Amino acid sequence: MKRVVVLDHGSGNVRSAVRALQRAGAEVELTADPRAVSEAHGLVVPGVGAFAAVMEGLRAVRGPMMIERRLAGGRPVLGICVGLQVMFTTGREHGVVTEGLGEWPGDVVRLDAPVVPHMGWSEVRPAAGSRLFAGVEDERFYFVHSYGVVTDPAAGMAGPLRPPLVSWAWHGVDFVAAVENDALSATQFHPEKSGDAGAQLLANWIETL
Repeated sequence: MKRVVVLDHGSGNVRSAVRALQRAGAEVELTADPRAVSEAHGLVVPGVGAFAAVMEGLRAVRGPMMIERRLAGGRPVLGICVGLQVMFTTGREHGVVTEGLGEWPGDVVRLDAPVVPHMGWSEVRPAAGSRLFAGVEDERFYFVHSYGVVTDPAAGMAGPLRPPLVSWAWHGVDFVAAVENDALSATQFHPEKSGDAGAQLLANWIETL
């Protein structure tokens, strides 16, 4: 059985993610212990609320260092909701610019939509060749967010490395719904709140560990 750590950095409502990962077939521990994070087959970085608060919580438990070390060793990491957003360069909320982890180029900005937050079930347009969305390409997933990334991270990554697979959704504007980039994957939606489709997506990720 694959061992997964859900990084405990003070973000609320992570128990549902723990339960969903367990149902998807993983042995799950909620912790910020560096050794457990290092040794797990997979690390999940959850996040709800404000970008700046999540970054503060991550820094308090030395999360950026642990995430970077795993990725440097090719060890899988999955970000969820604000856990996706902090993988980008910066977050811009309420006039405050907060530095993110910088794994992907892009700014997290308020969605330019008639109704914000974007809350509810939406279709996702999966990237060609996506492993996360295998078998759930036509399903809807559950979103709760006011901010997102509206630029293509693949367009900002030049060089010999394979560009990330970027999946998109729509709420007033196209925004990044998921990214798959070698060891690092992330979803803007909540797979743990997305019923059978979300359970299948988590199982797909666990299979890659």
